Amino acid sequence: MSTNLAQQLRQGTAKSHSMAENVSFVKSFLGGVINKESYRKLVANLFFVYTAIEEELEKHKDNDIIKSIYFPELFRKSSLVEDLAYYYGLNWSDEIQPSHVTKLYIERIHEISNTQPELLISHSYTRYIGDLSGGQILKKIAINAMQLTNGSGTAFYDFKSIPDEKIFKENYRNALNDIPLSNKQIQQIISEANIAFNLNMKMFQELDSNLIKIMLMLFLSSINSLRKKFT
Repeated sequence: MSTNLAQQLRQGTAKSHSMAENVSFVKSFLGGVINKESYRKLVANLFFVYTAIEEELEKHKDNDIIKSIYFPELFRKSSLVEDLAYYYGLNWSDEIQPSHVTKLYIERIHEISNTQPELLISHSYTRYIGDLSGGQILKKIAINAMQLTNGSGTAFYDFKSIPDEKIFKENYRNALNDIPLSNKQIQQIISEANIAFNLNMKMFQELDSNLIKIMLMLFLSSINSLRKKFT
């Protein structure tokens, strides 16, 4: 019997989804205004998030519930490694660290994996389906805004093992709907998905703050240069 979980998740997270889209960093991105320093920090944060999600999905891939949404073709860690090498160089692993919110995010993923692994559905749905749905549009925006060439810096948006995204998303929705869940579990999964959206929103807000700091530093640098000219 279908639980219609896919539709319930979509409806139950609509407000959180809208709030996340209205964070300044996201709005600027969609408008084609991207600061490369902030973007590479986003790539670094996502690397830590996806590492945690994929590690826990792998751990529970034989779980009666998790096995239904275990799709390694969605995994993003290796593509993010490729992008990190582009933005930070070959020693990227020595250059990056998770932001404060990212640490909270990955702690949450590990926590629910240990206590209620079925809630990993929420984090898988929130990140992967969003990436798959808007990936090609975001890729084009990133290429144009940062003047990227030869596919460099956008591996994150390429799902090479998924030839038809529309068919895959339909299969994913069917897999969600066929998971045997109680009403209580469904509500907990929806609640956790809202937590996931909130963590993503706060992660984007950190990037807003980081962008403001960069702009302030550039402004102060310009002021100092002007002062030197007139002294």
